[in-house]
Amino acid sequence: MPPNQPLAARMRPRDLDEFVGQAHLVGKGRVLRKAMEAGQLPSMILWGPPGTGKTTLAAIGAKRTQSRFVAISAVASGVAELRKIIEESRKLRGLTNQGTVLFIDEIHRFNKAQQDVVLPFVENGDVTLLGATTENPSFEVNSALLSRSRVFTLKPLTEDEVRLIVERALADDRGLGGSVALSSDALDGLVAVSNGDARVALNALELAADSAVPGPDGKKPVGLEEVKEALQRRSLLYDRAGDQHYDTISAFIKSVRGSDADAALYWLMRMIDAGEDPMFIARRIVILAGEDVGLADPQALVIASAAQQATHLIGMPEAYYPLAEA
Repeated sequence: MPPNQPLAARMRPRDLDEFVGQAHLVGKGRVLRKAMEAGQLPSMILWGPPGTGKTTLAAIGAKRTQSRFVAISAVASGVAELRKIIEESRKLRGLTNQGTVLFIDEIHRFNKAQQDVVLPFVENGDVTLLGATTENPSFEVNSALLSRSRVFTLKPLTEDEVRLIVERALADDRGLGGSVALSSDALDGLVAVSNGDARVALNALELAADSAVPGPDGKKPVGLEEVKEALQRRSLLYDRAGDQHYDTISAFIKSVRGSDADAALYWLMRMIDAGEDPMFIARRIVILAGEDVGLADPQALVIASAAQQATHLIGMPEAYYPLAEA
């Protein structure tokens, strides 16, 4: 694996024996493990918080069944890409009889029309669908797709599980390979702030290690202060990426109130680039049109409602057109 990949990517488990957590699903004798070991992977929705192994489980399942693994994000992909992947999958099955596992990250970001594109091909076995979501699939995934998939709930990792993942990253040659001396209180701090998200812990560890200077023994010392600084820097990067969506939507609304079109478009694109749910933005525009514009321009509510409907129908990436026009 290329060494310039992020630590979390380099340390991604390659098989079930390396996988940490979710013992209720992939522990010895558990239903999902038994299915994977038998080479039988059903279409499924993996529901759980970030950093709990949804993408990893999908990749391991594809490998176990000797299937082609195709991963896309619902934030950045549209119907055209879905149709292309499915057509390639059908050709591959016809030529080699190899199946395709289609992993759709954040599947709840697809609207009904986009989810419907996949449905017939899941039914006839052209693809095995593995959808990942942090939202309740009962509300965010089409009932027809749900009825043809198994829903598995992933739990936040325990502190002991996060600790094991960090310790493994420190020692493993794919990770830091023993090049970092992490103090016990720094390890405790990483585990405590991760909130069951292994990616948070590994990203902070990597950032702290990159900033450390090797000591006389050749190892980079990383203590609690370095970890705190790394977490603070990570938080700043997080903000710049637009993840603090309530602050960003507030700036967007204030720009519209102030009739500053350039600023409004700037904050809109900040949210879209950060992966914000376009329907969240559309709902806020409708509320803005009713509350802030109101009778000053009755057409504002009509335009905002039309933009919301268009966003729902076409989804991303094209949805930014009606949102920007509104």
